[in-house]
Amino acid sequence: MHKTLYIVLFITFGLAATAQQEKSYSFSLEEAITFALDSNYTALNSRRDIAKALKQKWETTATGLPQISANIAYQNNLKQPVTLIPAEITGGPPGTFVPVTFGTKQNANAVATLNQLIFDGSYLVGLQAAKAFLDFSENATEKTNLEVRKGVINAYGSVLLAEELVAIFEKNKAALEENLFETRKIYENGLTEEESVEQLEVTLLDVDTQLSNARRSAIIARQMFNVALGIPTESLVIFEDELDDLALNTNSLQLLQEELSMENNVDYKIAYNLTEQRTLEMKLEKSKALPSISAFVNYGTQANSDDFTFLDSDQRWFQSSVLGVSMNIPIFSSGQRSARTQQAKIALAQAETELEETVQNVRLAINTARSNFQFAIEKYENAKKNKALAERIEGKNQVKFTEGLSTSFDLRQAQTQLYTAQQQYFQSMLDLINAKAEIETVLNTPDVRIDSEDIKKNY
Repeated sequence: MHKTLYIVLFITFGLAATAQQEKSYSFSLEEAITFALDSNYTALNSRRDIAKALKQKWETTATGLPQISANIAYQNNLKQPVTLIPAEITGGPPGTFVPVTFGTKQNANAVATLNQLIFDGSYLVGLQAAKAFLDFSENATEKTNLEVRKGVINAYGSVLLAEELVAIFEKNKAALEENLFETRKIYENGLTEEESVEQLEVTLLDVDTQLSNARRSAIIARQMFNVALGIPTESLVIFEDELDDLALNTNSLQLLQEELSMENNVDYKIAYNLTEQRTLEMKLEKSKALPSISAFVNYGTQANSDDFTFLDSDQRWFQSSVLGVSMNIPIFSSGQRSARTQQAKIALAQAETELEETVQNVRLAINTARSNFQFAIEKYENAKKNKALAERIEGKNQVKFTEGLSTSFDLRQAQTQLYTAQQQYFQSMLDLINAKAEIETVLNTPDVRIDSEDIKKNY
């Protein structure tokens, strides 16, 4: 009975594990991007960085709020200290001493203390710095999401490209095999030379090698896509979009005319965050020359006894309480504070220079992205025309070769030219898709920002 139960459980868990392992997905490109922004490994950790920044902000805020601590102590004097007092006090002869033990053998006390910061310039700057760090974390996450989006677009297109190449190589192989079969028959009948057969065999071997490589590349491309989405590499994914549809959708000149908003560019925002942080660091050094004021109040109780009677109801406890205010005033630091302030001022100047450099780099990036996008559009249009021309040329040479009007070498050249044009055509589609993704990243047109309030709810 037990053995049967174990077998049933083993089969059940095995089927469940297999079902989980074979979980399949189906995505359009936009659905894949949305999924990746939520599940990509880098995006997940980037959101956790925002969560840490939120906790750090509260940690900084809490240092200026009331702090309560308590202390409970128990002491047992196993050997009480002995003090010598003049014997004259007790009526003894002058010049002699009497050993006396003061206090009780055991004592216990409990004290609760409330500390409150009243004024500290560094605390006020710290609050601003925590907010600036949160802004930086949000902008860093936005940049991560933009890179994830661009990576998913590239990975999605690479899978479609690899599968298109597999399909076209299979089609070319089938056509070549049929062509080779017919040519062999003609050769066997003595109507053509052996070289014609050999030329076709060479071409077929090349195509067969490319097909094998394309199939391996398609497997790797799918695995890379799964990693980009944050799902197991063995999971099956159905791709709903076609490569040519994505290329046609991206073939728009609108992006070439779209104006760049520098304030929306994520690299600019991160560089600006750096200048804010350096400004706050300089303010922090200056604030260290201001006095700081804090206050405290405590309340305690103490009991003494020669035996452990502290839990007895008749044990006497004596209360005490203290209220205090302290002010720490920096007076002279031998130029240390001034040197630190000057260092912070220099660091701020460096950050401002880096911000200006970032502005110029962003302008260069958008100009480069526009140029590459324009080139990708032109290359795609030319590749489409070249493919059509190569198909016609190969078809004509096929007819000429069949009729004995051209050599097998001419046919091989036409076939090789066709295969190259086919690959260039499909590659130009992927290049066009990636060029559009790049220009969108610089313009920051997709909305991939993260709301820290939503993250706060989850952490």
